Amino acid sequence: MAAPSLVLRPLLIAIVLTSLIAFAADETGQPAPRFRAKTMTGEQFNNASIKGKVVLFEFWTTWCKYCEEEAELVDGIAKEFSDKGLIVLAVDVLEPDQKVKKYLIEHPRSVPIVLTKDTNLAAMYNAQSYPIYVVIDRDGNIAAEQRGAGGETSLRRLLKRAGIETKDEDSDN
Repeated sequence: MAAPSLVLRPLLIAIVLTSLIAFAADETGQPAPRFRAKTMTGEQFNNASIKGKVVLFEFWTTWCKYCEEEAELVDGIAKEFSDKGLIVLAVDVLEPDQKVKKYLIEHPRSVPIVLTKDTNLAAMYNAQSYPIYVVIDRDGNIAAEQRGAGGETSLRRLLKRAGIETKDEDSDN
């Protein structure tokens, strides 16, 4: 009888650990980690400065074709909802300043750009594939997270989870 328990115990431990890791990866509803970010124009953001606002972090790179495709969409969403308390910060991940500046000359953005050297956000949200979107609600909690491009409907759903009413294609409005 000892043999089956020796086999089952490691299996049970593996299942429990896998479950814990799966739940830890989804931090929705948890308080956003303490962060700091400085835009390329010198504007500074942190948890205290965003209190009462909804924040959309967009993690991107210059070589990401999906990031380039969704940049105009993200800029448009930022403009559309700025009067409803939305702040969008586009965080370029792990690229040299000059490369990002040159890219932005050819592909201008209207949202504030944050470089990796000026923030701790990329590490906090394990930004390794792009784009990644993280939405923080007015109470400072992670309301939604999406890894990968999803288009307009998807971005609007993320914002809706943070309390910003949007017109999405699935509604009758």
